[in-house]
Amino acid sequence: LLEDYSELSQHYVFHWKNWQNTLLKLDEPKREYDLYRSSTAVLRTHESKDFLGGIIASLSIPWGFNKGDEDLGGYHLVWPRDLVETAGALLAAGAVNDAVRVLRYLESTQEAAGNWAQNLWLDGRAYWSGVQMDETAFPILLLDLLRRQGAQGLGKLERWWPLVRNAASFILRNGPVTQQDRWEEDAGYSPFTLSAEISALLAAADIAELTGHSAAASTLRDTADAWNDNIERWIYATGGDLAQQIGVEGYYVRIAPPDSDSAASPTQGFVPIKNRPPGDNLESAAHLISPDSLALVRFGLRAPDDPRILNTVRVIDALLKVQLPQGPCWYRYNGDGYGEHEDGSPFDGTGIGRPWPLLAGERAHYELAAGRPKQAEALLSVMEHSTTGHSRLLPEQVWDADDIPALELFRGKPTGSACPLVWAHSEYVKLRRSLRDGRIFDQPPQTVQRYLVEKPTRQVFGWRFNNKARSVPRNKKLRIVLLTPALVHWSIDGWNSSQDTNTRDTGLGIHTLDLPTASLPVGSQVVFTFYWPQENRWEGKDYSVTVM
Repeated sequence: LLEDYSELSQHYVFHWKNWQNTLLKLDEPKREYDLYRSSTAVLRTHESKDFLGGIIASLSIPWGFNKGDEDLGGYHLVWPRDLVETAGALLAAGAVNDAVRVLRYLESTQEAAGNWAQNLWLDGRAYWSGVQMDETAFPILLLDLLRRQGAQGLGKLERWWPLVRNAASFILRNGPVTQQDRWEEDAGYSPFTLSAEISALLAAADIAELTGHSAAASTLRDTADAWNDNIERWIYATGGDLAQQIGVEGYYVRIAPPDSDSAASPTQGFVPIKNRPPGDNLESAAHLISPDSLALVRFGLRAPDDPRILNTVRVIDALLKVQLPQGPCWYRYNGDGYGEHEDGSPFDGTGIGRPWPLLAGERAHYELAAGRPKQAEALLSVMEHSTTGHSRLLPEQVWDADDIPALELFRGKPTGSACPLVWAHSEYVKLRRSLRDGRIFDQPPQTVQRYLVEKPTRQVFGWRFNNKARSVPRNKKLRIVLLTPALVHWSIDGWNSSQDTNTRDTGLGIHTLDLPTASLPVGSQVVFTFYWPQENRWEGKDYSVTVM
């Protein structure tokens, strides 16, 4: 206040203009309704001035006009997933140093267990208490993206190995299931989360080798391969009334519940749906569809023309696509209750889910991967016309029903949800870069090379307490994965004979033992139980796995 205003003003404006001048000119040639510069400004204005690299999800509070002063959080918090999406967009725009600041912020807020809080205050204090496995995978992927796109800002790669090792260890110990999916609602096998986890494990394996920790690489890759091999077993539903109705052989579901000893397939279980009234909040996993399945292509695990992906796209469009004045957009999943009520009244814990512009951006990335850049360009335009007037701010959701002028709800325009949503602007910036490059900017190369190009035969099939497989494919060895050391008491002839073998410490927080199921004929069973030396006790229960 004691300084000259004109000097302060010039200093402030100079730095903003100078920062914009350092960015890639992804807005050339200029589009009719270009959001590139406003989007990069949105990313930067949401960064803390006190905790550098800390970028909140939004300066708004969803339906804030209907909230009281006791709602302290709103979106004024850091979600590690949104933060990495934002860092990826900064990197796509050429702002390497800004992306490195985010990585340093993540380094300083990593939990002792290796994960990150579901969301946190800027000073690092956790706010909500959920565990979302993709939020632990994303920082590894950011480091790997920086290693490839902005290595000059990283310094020595060895400095980052503790972050990677601890995060990868958390994934190995707690995956593949997640306590919450990326929509912060349900536990189980999520296609988006699985894609992030598997990609992060492969990226971590590369970083391990580059930093002199090659012994860890094989464990990381073996786990990634085993989980990738099981994706269809966990989340691909075949047959059933929905498949018959749409005329497809099967499709990837939105999420499958965690491993159940009673269900033959996770897709046969039931999923609780948040934001729905009591009595209307449970649905069959096989009936829930989400664009999240396109992450399998975005992250390079499945080809865009894979028949299972094509089937799923048909189901997504049949159930989740809506035509708006600016073009098509998509819902998060069928039955979503996060949005205004039918009469336009604010979301109050229940409601009706509305279309998300960022999902148009994700679909555009799929179209680009499939070799259809014109469709991707059209979806970029959908995002650009999802704003109000000349605000140039992308919302979380847009209205999909008849206009209600009294409530300022107009078809195809922002609802009372968060606006701006930084994540939506991040997706827009990354799409601009992807369209310029002709390929998905943030797609991990490790998955593409391993699963779409090389396609090696994998030998390992995992069993763990949060994913107790009841069968193992023939010609694969069964790997027991435990969190503490154990003596495994096992038999391959129905306990007529048995062996005792100690597990191996991988150095990554898991202890493993491979059982020789690869040499057994179909129909054979391996039976095992555990002695826990640290607790001086037997498990007291036998487990069996059948060779199929």
